Amino acid sequence: MNEVNTSKKLNKDRRHRRVRASISGTKERPRVSIFRSNKHIFVQFIDDDSGRTILSSKIFSASKTKIKGDKTDKAVEVGKIIAEKAKEAGISQVVFDRGGYRYHGRVKALADSLRAGGLKL
Repeated sequence: MNEVNTSKKLNKDRRHRRVRASISGTKERPRVSIFRSNKHIFVQFIDDDSGRTILSSKIFSASKTKIKGDKTDKAVEVGKIIAEKAKEAGISQVVFDRGGYRYHGRVKALADSLRAGGLKL
């Protein structure tokens, strides 16, 4: 791995550790954890007290999903879907864990769609 990629990964890991030091999810207010890769975005609702994943959702590349548009549009759609699932499970408040990613683009679009779906971040 070249030096630039190593330093980017280290910086992301530092940001993630810094964020996770102050964020924890409970059963009433779970942590919304995001993992963003080049093609996919994964969302989990996690209860850190019991160490369980309450809900999870993901989007795949355009060849495997019916959601059309660019990656940001897909992040908005998956946010709406997971917000509906959370409402059905009785979750209204969550703690947002951006996972060390900057709060813009797909991460911001997902957070905004969770808010639009009725969740309080």
